[in-house]
Amino acid sequence: MIDDILPPFAVAVEAFDDLTPAPLFPEEEREVAKAVEKRRNEFATGRRCARAALAGLGHPPVAVPVGERRSPVWPAGVVGSITHCTGYRAAVVAADGRAWSVGVDAENNEPIPEGVLGAVAGGTERAAVADLLARDPKVCWDRLLFSAKESVYKVCFPLIRRFMEFDAAVVTLDPGGTFAARLTVPGPVLDGIEVTELSGRWTAGRGLLLTAITLER
Repeated sequence: MIDDILPPFAVAVEAFDDLTPAPLFPEEEREVAKAVEKRRNEFATGRRCARAALAGLGHPPVAVPVGERRSPVWPAGVVGSITHCTGYRAAVVAADGRAWSVGVDAENNEPIPEGVLGAVAGGTERAAVADLLARDPKVCWDRLLFSAKESVYKVCFPLIRRFMEFDAAVVTLDPGGTFAARLTVPGPVLDGIEVTELSGRWTAGRGLLLTAITLER
Protein backbone atom coordinates (compact mmCIF):
# COMPACT_ATOMS: atom_id res chain seq x y z
CA MET A 1 0.00 0.00 0.00
CA ILE A 2 2.58 2.53 1.09
CA ASP A 3 4.66 2.04 -2.07
CA ASP A 4 1.91 3.88 -3.95
CA ILE A 5 2.76 7.19 -2.25
CA LEU A 6 6.56 6.97 -2.28
CA PRO A 7 9.21 7.78 -4.92
CA PRO A 8 10.76 4.80 -6.74
CA PHE A 9 14.10 5.08 -4.94
CA ALA A 10 12.53 4.61 -1.48
CA VAL A 11 12.34 1.05 -0.11
CA ALA A 12 9.27 0.21 1.95
CA VAL A 13 8.27 -2.94 3.81
CA GLU A 14 4.87 -3.26 5.48
CA ALA A 15 3.05 -5.84 7.60
CA PHE A 16 -0.59 -6.27 8.50
CA ASP A 17 -0.02 -8.52 11.52
CA ASP A 18 2.67 -9.60 13.97
CA LEU A 19 2.77 -13.30 13.04
CA THR A 20 6.25 -13.34 11.49
CA PRO A 21 8.99 -13.77 14.12
CA ALA A 22 10.74 -10.47 14.80
CA PRO A 23 13.79 -10.92 17.07
CA LEU A 24 15.27 -7.77 18.55
CA PHE A 25 18.82 -6.60 19.08
CA PRO A 26 19.78 -6.00 22.74
CA GLU A 27 19.58 -2.21 22.44
CA GLU A 28 16.09 -2.57 20.96
CA GLU A 29 15.05 -5.13 23.56
CA ARG A 30 15.81 -2.64 26.32
CA GLU A 31 13.27 -0.25 24.85
CA VAL A 32 10.35 -2.67 25.30
CA ALA A 33 11.59 -4.76 28.24
CA LYS A 34 8.72 -3.56 30.41
CA ALA A 35 6.19 -2.92 27.65
CA VAL A 36 2.80 -4.62 27.36
CA GLU A 37 2.47 -7.31 24.69
CA LYS A 38 0.73 -5.04 22.17
CA ARG A 39 3.46 -2.42 22.34
CA ARG A 40 6.20 -5.03 22.16
CA ASN A 41 4.66 -6.73 19.13
CA GLU A 42 4.15 -3.56 17.13
CA PHE A 43 7.65 -2.35 17.98
CA ALA A 44 9.26 -5.67 17.03
CA THR A 45 7.38 -5.97 13.75
CA GLY A 46 8.28 -2.38 12.91
CA ARG A 47 11.96 -3.18 13.45
CA ARG A 48 11.64 -6.36 11.36
CA CYS A 49 10.20 -4.23 8.55
CA ALA A 50 13.04 -1.74 9.03
CA ARG A 51 15.70 -4.45 8.65
CA ALA A 52 13.99 -5.84 5.56
CA ALA A 53 13.83 -2.35 4.06
CA LEU A 54 17.51 -1.75 4.85
CA ALA A 55 18.33 -5.03 3.13
CA GLY A 56 16.71 -3.55 0.03
CA LEU A 57 19.40 -0.86 0.14
CA GLY A 58 22.13 -3.49 0.58
CA HIS A 59 22.62 -3.09 4.35
CA PRO A 60 23.20 -6.08 6.65
CA PRO A 61 20.87 -6.66 9.62
CA VAL A 62 21.55 -4.00 12.25
CA ALA A 63 19.81 -2.57 15.29
CA VAL A 64 17.56 0.43 14.77
CA PRO A 65 17.62 1.97 18.24
CA VAL A 66 15.25 4.59 19.61
CA GLY A 67 16.78 8.05 19.60
CA GLU A 68 15.76 11.55 20.55
CA ARG A 69 11.99 12.11 20.73
CA ARG A 70 11.56 8.38 20.05
CA SER A 71 12.78 8.72 16.47
CA PRO A 72 14.56 5.70 14.92
CA VAL A 73 18.34 5.87 14.61
CA TRP A 74 19.35 4.70 11.14
CA PRO A 75 22.75 3.47 9.91
CA ALA A 76 25.06 6.04 8.34
CA GLY A 77 23.96 6.93 4.83
CA VAL A 78 20.28 6.14 5.42
CA VAL A 79 17.19 8.22 6.14
CA GLY A 80 13.87 6.66 7.01
CA SER A 81 10.68 6.48 9.01
CA ILE A 82 8.70 3.84 10.90
CA THR A 83 4.98 3.86 11.62
CA HIS A 84 2.37 1.59 13.12
CA CYS A 85 -1.30 1.53 14.05
CA THR A 86 -3.81 -1.22 14.76
CA GLY A 87 -3.40 -3.84 12.02
CA TYR A 88 -0.50 -2.16 10.23
CA ARG A 89 3.26 -1.61 10.56
CA ALA A 90 5.66 -0.15 7.99
CA ALA A 91 9.20 1.09 7.56
CA VAL A 92 10.52 3.24 4.73
CA VAL A 93 14.18 3.97 3.99
CA ALA A 94 16.18 5.78 1.33
CA ALA A 95 19.82 6.54 0.68
CA ASP A 96 20.71 9.97 2.01
CA GLY A 97 22.17 10.79 -1.38
CA ARG A 98 18.63 10.66 -2.78
CA ALA A 99 16.62 12.22 0.04
CA TRP A 100 17.19 14.62 2.90
CA SER A 101 14.48 12.99 4.98
CA VAL A 102 11.39 10.78 4.83
CA GLY A 103 8.29 10.94 7.01
CA VAL A 104 5.44 8.44 6.94
CA ASP A 105 2.42 7.87 9.15
CA ALA A 106 -0.37 5.28 9.31
CA GLU A 107 -3.72 5.69 11.03
CA ASN A 108 -6.91 3.69 11.17
CA ASN A 109 -9.66 5.22 9.04
CA GLU A 110 -11.72 6.24 12.07
CA PRO A 111 -12.76 9.67 13.39
CA ILE A 112 -10.36 11.16 15.90
CA PRO A 113 -11.77 11.36 19.46
CA GLU A 114 -14.22 14.15 20.17
CA GLY A 115 -12.49 17.37 21.11
CA VAL A 116 -9.12 16.44 19.62
CA LEU A 117 -9.64 18.18 16.27
CA GLY A 118 -9.66 21.56 17.98
CA ALA A 119 -6.19 20.85 19.36
CA VAL A 120 -4.87 19.55 16.03
CA ALA A 121 -6.35 21.99 13.52
CA GLY A 122 -6.93 25.70 13.10
CA GLY A 123 -10.22 27.23 12.01
CA THR A 124 -9.48 27.07 8.28
CA GLU A 125 -8.39 23.45 8.54
CA ARG A 126 -11.49 22.49 10.55
CA ALA A 127 -13.77 24.13 8.00
CA ALA A 128 -12.01 22.30 5.16
CA VAL A 129 -12.32 18.97 7.00
CA ALA A 130 -16.05 19.54 7.53
CA ASP A 131 -16.50 20.26 3.82
CA LEU A 132 -14.56 17.16 2.79
CA LEU A 133 -16.52 14.96 5.23
CA ALA A 134 -19.77 16.24 3.73
CA ARG A 135 -18.58 15.44 0.22
CA ASP A 136 -16.92 12.08 0.93
CA PRO A 137 -17.72 10.51 4.31
CA LYS A 138 -15.87 7.27 3.42
CA VAL A 139 -12.61 9.00 4.37
CA CYS A 140 -12.19 10.24 7.93
CA TRP A 141 -10.64 13.53 6.89
CA ASP A 142 -10.03 14.65 10.45
CA ARG A 143 -7.87 11.58 11.01
CA LEU A 144 -6.16 12.10 7.65
CA LEU A 145 -5.30 15.67 8.67
CA PHE A 146 -3.81 14.33 11.90
CA SER A 147 -1.76 11.80 9.92
CA ALA A 148 -0.48 14.43 7.49
CA LYS A 149 0.73 16.56 10.41
CA GLU A 150 2.47 13.54 11.90
CA SER A 151 4.30 13.04 8.60
CA VAL A 152 5.28 16.72 8.61
CA TYR A 153 6.82 16.32 12.05
CA LYS A 154 8.58 13.07 11.14
CA VAL A 155 10.15 14.48 8.00
CA CYS A 156 11.27 17.70 9.72
CA PHE A 157 12.55 16.42 13.07
CA PRO A 158 15.76 14.72 11.84
CA LEU A 159 16.71 18.01 10.17
CA ILE A 160 15.73 20.56 12.83
CA ARG A 161 16.00 18.46 16.03
CA ARG A 162 13.21 20.23 17.86
CA PHE A 163 9.62 19.40 18.77
CA MET A 164 6.85 20.82 16.59
CA GLU A 165 3.32 21.45 17.84
CA PHE A 166 0.36 20.70 15.58
CA ASP A 167 0.01 24.40 14.74
CA ALA A 168 3.54 24.39 13.29
CA ALA A 169 2.02 23.47 9.92
CA VAL A 170 -1.19 24.43 8.14
CA VAL A 171 -2.23 21.47 6.01
CA THR A 172 -4.45 21.49 2.93
CA LEU A 173 -5.83 18.09 1.92
CA ASP A 174 -6.59 17.33 -1.72
CA PRO A 175 -9.14 14.56 -2.42
CA GLY A 176 -6.96 13.47 -5.34
CA GLY A 177 -4.37 11.94 -3.02
CA THR A 178 -2.01 14.79 -2.22
CA PHE A 179 -1.63 17.38 0.52
CA ALA A 180 0.34 20.56 1.10
CA ALA A 181 1.78 21.87 4.36
CA ARG A 182 2.79 25.47 5.05
CA LEU A 183 5.17 25.74 8.00
CA THR A 184 4.41 28.46 10.53
CA VAL A 185 7.73 27.95 12.36
CA PRO A 186 11.31 28.02 11.05
CA GLY A 187 11.80 25.02 8.78
CA PRO A 188 14.82 22.95 7.76
CA VAL A 189 17.57 24.76 5.90
CA LEU A 190 18.68 22.68 2.93
CA ASP A 191 21.56 23.83 0.75
CA GLY A 192 21.21 27.27 2.31
CA ILE A 193 17.49 27.59 1.58
CA GLU A 194 14.84 27.41 4.29
CA VAL A 195 11.98 25.02 3.59
CA THR A 196 8.66 26.75 4.26
CA GLU A 197 6.32 24.48 2.30
CA LEU A 198 6.06 20.71 2.01
CA SER A 199 4.09 18.46 -0.31
CA GLY A 200 2.97 14.94 0.46
CA ARG A 201 0.80 12.12 -0.75
CA TRP A 202 -1.88 10.01 0.90
CA THR A 203 -3.83 6.86 0.24
CA ALA A 204 -6.73 4.99 1.84
CA GLY A 205 -7.67 1.32 1.84
CA ARG A 206 -8.10 -1.75 4.03
CA GLY A 207 -9.45 0.49 6.79
CA LEU A 208 -6.22 2.52 6.82
CA LEU A 209 -5.02 6.03 6.02
CA LEU A 210 -1.38 6.44 5.01
CA THR A 211 0.54 9.68 4.46
CA ALA A 212 4.10 10.28 3.27
CA ILE A 213 6.46 13.17 2.65
CA THR A 214 9.84 12.75 0.95
CA LEU A 215 12.30 15.61 0.83
CA GLU A 216 14.25 14.67 -2.27
CA ARG A 217 17.71 16.02 -2.96
